Amino acid sequence: MKYYISLDCGTQSTKVVLYDENFNSVAQHATANEILYPQPCWAELDADAYVTSALNGIKQCLTKSGIDPRDVRAICGDGIICGVVGVDEEGNAITPFIPYLDSRAEKEAKWIKENCEPIWIEESGNSIVEALQPTVIAMWLLKNHEAFKKHGAKIMNNGPYVLSKLAGLKAKDMFIDWSTISGWLIGFNAVEKTWSRKQMDMFGIPMEILPRIVKPWDIVGNLSKEAAEFTGLPQGVPIVAGAGDTMQSFLGCGIVSPGMAADVAGTAAMFGVMVDGINEELSRNSGLYFTTGTLPDTYYYWGYIRTGGLSLQWFRDRVIGRTGDNSFYEEANALSENVPPGSNGTMFFPYLQGGCNEAANATGCFLNMSSATDTGVLWRAILESIAYEYVTFTDKIRNVGVDINNVIFTEGGSKSDVWNQIKSDALSAKGVTLKRKEGATLASALVAAYAVGDISDIKETLAQLLIPDKTYQPNKAHAIYYRNAYYCHQGLLKVQMSDTFNVCSYLRELELDQTMKNQENDNDLARYQEELFKSNPVLNKNS
Repeated sequence: MKYYISLDCGTQSTKVVLYDENFNSVAQHATANEILYPQPCWAELDADAYVTSALNGIKQCLTKSGIDPRDVRAICGDGIICGVVGVDEEGNAITPFIPYLDSRAEKEAKWIKENCEPIWIEESGNSIVEALQPTVIAMWLLKNHEAFKKHGAKIMNNGPYVLSKLAGLKAKDMFIDWSTISGWLIGFNAVEKTWSRKQMDMFGIPMEILPRIVKPWDIVGNLSKEAAEFTGLPQGVPIVAGAGDTMQSFLGCGIVSPGMAADVAGTAAMFGVMVDGINEELSRNSGLYFTTGTLPDTYYYWGYIRTGGLSLQWFRDRVIGRTGDNSFYEEANALSENVPPGSNGTMFFPYLQGGCNEAANATGCFLNMSSATDTGVLWRAILESIAYEYVTFTDKIRNVGVDINNVIFTEGGSKSDVWNQIKSDALSAKGVTLKRKEGATLASALVAAYAVGDISDIKETLAQLLIPDKTYQPNKAHAIYYRNAYYCHQGLLKVQMSDTFNVCSYLRELELDQTMKNQENDNDLARYQEELFKSNPVLNKNS
């Protein structure tokens, strides 16, 4: 029997899955990742913790399965497309891994938009420039991170970094595959699948710190002696480049033909549709992202809510106080099934790490609660908030003539019947789940098998593996209600609450005035309060 090891280096966890030659999961192991928030709107993970979790996961899978390690044919994996870590010449991380949850590079994003000709629209297929993009984070590292300024050799995504470490690669041999590079969103040529020197020159990013570009099924190295000794695998197992998490998720749920759509309900809830190439209208005006798929000549437009699934974890951990207790999700889903569409008017805005595009100043919040509001209502409001975001995406895609009548629900969120029905109703589209919900890890196993010549066609093999499970038909009355509620949601978000979000931003940055520490008499305090009132634009506007 032949076996393949898949790695999924995600936001909330690092997962390792062992597949047999029939692509059945034989064993798996997941390790929770610790996300650090050192400052407001900053987010970091330890890049080497991913490596440790991957090594330990492989070891655990071999132990659980009891297979002969010599039968493992290859290791492949995926990682976060919007996030980077800086490494030195030895290939060691010298910065934290900065993921898409981070907004520290807002100034760099603003500078690009104000000073650079947007040639990335034609070259990369994207018009959006945001702080979360790897290219923009790279600019921040080059300006602000002292260790990287002195010793930085390459900028890496976390998936390729982990695979490179398993192979013992130095910086000069580290890599990025053609799908993960498209997750940088700007700075590359989507058609040619190359870095764009023109763009990188504008951004001030040296070409030499960019890793070499490979195909997802290229063998980039072999398992090192040290990794072999730790895991129990034989030295020399082929390490396959793999692809970005978004692309592997789309591939793993069978989105392989133009017009097919998928909801990838992970930490960052994503909605994507496959297209046959760059659509100028979508690239320029939709606010959606354009990326290259894992397989040749596959392309997607997609949008995402970076704290989509994370909002559910936040509510469980920070609000309910049941950190790490996955049984809460089932309980909350059951409670929300008894709540009518619209959550009794309660709304949630899932911008826990800041907004984007037309609502860049938005933050996370609940609206319209009453003394009758309970856990079920709040939970359903969170689920509906993600569905409303998806409506924005599908409206833009449908407006250019792409029919979206069927959507595949995949990843962890697809286990929730109530959430799947909400999305089917809100999108006015039939939803389908699959019996196999692995998504990205299944895709990586297929790519690994293809890389070593054990299968000849990924799409054909995938078609034999994916079997529909449940179907969700849109309820017409609910669809009409959700459309009306969506308009209210968008009006609040983009118009009525704009000033409110500005006030909230002011309050987040407001600190105790150090100049008052030495003031001792009430007259001075009263004078200071009067001056503060006059100088505060929020107070003046409301006065």
